Amino acid sequence: MRREHPRWGPVRIVHEVGRLGLSPVPSRMSVHRALVRAGLITPGRRKRRREDYRRWEREAPMALWQMDLVGGVFLADGTECKVVTGVDDHSRFCVIASVVVRATGRAVCLAFADALGRFGVPDEVLTDNGKQFTDRFGHGGEVLFDRICRDNGIIHRLTQPRSPTTTGKIERFHQSLRRELLDDAVPFPDLAAAQAAITGWVTEYNTVRPHQALGMAVPADRFTARSQDERELLPLKVPSVVRLAVVPQQAGPADEPETMAGPEQELERPVVWDGGPVEFDRIVPPSGNLAVAGRQFWLGPALAGVKVTFWADSQVIHLLNAGARIKTVRSHLSTADLAVLAVRGGRPAGPAPLPPAEEAGSAVEVERTVNRDGLVGLAGRSVLAAEILGGRRVGIRIEGKTLAFFDLDTRELLRTRPNPLTSQQASGLRGARPAGPPPIPSTAPMTVQRRASATGVILIAGQKVSLGREHAGHVVTAHVTATTITIDLDADDRKTVRRTSDQPVRSIKAHRPRKAAP
Repeated sequence: MRREHPRWGPVRIVHEVGRLGLSPVPSRMSVHRALVRAGLITPGRRKRRREDYRRWEREAPMALWQMDLVGGVFLADGTECKVVTGVDDHSRFCVIASVVVRATGRAVCLAFADALGRFGVPDEVLTDNGKQFTDRFGHGGEVLFDRICRDNGIIHRLTQPRSPTTTGKIERFHQSLRRELLDDAVPFPDLAAAQAAITGWVTEYNTVRPHQALGMAVPADRFTARSQDERELLPLKVPSVVRLAVVPQQAGPADEPETMAGPEQELERPVVWDGGPVEFDRIVPPSGNLAVAGRQFWLGPALAGVKVTFWADSQVIHLLNAGARIKTVRSHLSTADLAVLAVRGGRPAGPAPLPPAEEAGSAVEVERTVNRDGLVGLAGRSVLAAEILGGRRVGIRIEGKTLAFFDLDTRELLRTRPNPLTSQQASGLRGARPAGPPPIPSTAPMTVQRRASATGVILIAGQKVSLGREHAGHVVTAHVTATTITIDLDADDRKTVRRTSDQPVRSIKAHRPRKAAP
């Protein structure tokens, strides 16, 4: 048996002898000594199990899936493909083994969603911190894999960094896959041939190959997929950006994959981004400072854990909670940024969440002077414009639920605020007139001055920028955009840093030097 199957050890040989009905069945140590005498195995030093070692597994199938990626699948043209893998924690049944050319987030989600369509939705999924599964160590946003888990009520658990033993079952599955198939396999002609070879090996792994951790049972003996009633009660939800042919499960886990496939049923057609505005969802982190595409959006710790919807184009970004608009800011996104967001879980957006267009003549404009506290008087109340606009004469466009403060000469949009006035109050304002065209946001950088501290540090919009001690006490000019801050140090020297704060610029001129004490 050992010569015919060089990878079989004493435990497997004893099991196979028992299956043949031979009696008496030799013990495992007897087989081990016989193999040593024949020179077929080399005795090694036995490893001592750690005292704190604790083995764990879920009590029932479909309670937890472990997922990961493994390489080592080579094609004839030299391409190394990856395999998206997944095993059931209780039974070690392989639920996912999909060969992909590139392990992108969408490719992983396609394989994951296909498994959900075949076997049903598990209670939990355990993965490492790969960027295909989470943005935990990025900007803290929600990737497509997280969204599929959230939409289907799956708890997504993550391992601690550099802790491969947490996903030990899937890592052990990778070892078996390499030893029994990939290490000895010649380069496959194409992707279809590689997938067919791995599918055949997985079928044997699930239904024929005994597993020592299961008492020499096969994984299919312990695996039970979700029943049809359970799947009808909780239907699978997949984002439209994922192209998927969902396979309704009709057969048990012991059937071969070809018989499990059956007729394909398309769940959702992919929605192709048309170049217009994009909507996407993000979860507010505990800090309340949400980062998207290199810019931070302050929402406050009170909204921690809340799903916020972004409506974005290249001109403006609206943040909404349960359909209600929270805030509106000028967009820093380019067309390329919108395309990336559309691929990473975004969707084509509907109309802008601003109030519907008023009838002709219903929007009005007035002119007001902003006081030094950044306030203007409207209908007997003080309305906040912006402290930086103090002393400036501005125009105010009043329509629906929005106040738009703009420059009277260029009609450049300066600030957008909620409208506290009724239509009757707006029409009765002093100096009210029919509104002109909507103001346009400016894309030009704001120029400010700052005096460097004794340590060579300046503060702009709540962000500290270090210039070096050689610039201590110097007055420098800075150009502030939504994404960058550029400081003019000398005639030919400039320093550009990435803007990490979304606070408004409240002062333009540098502070005067303090007078020395007498």
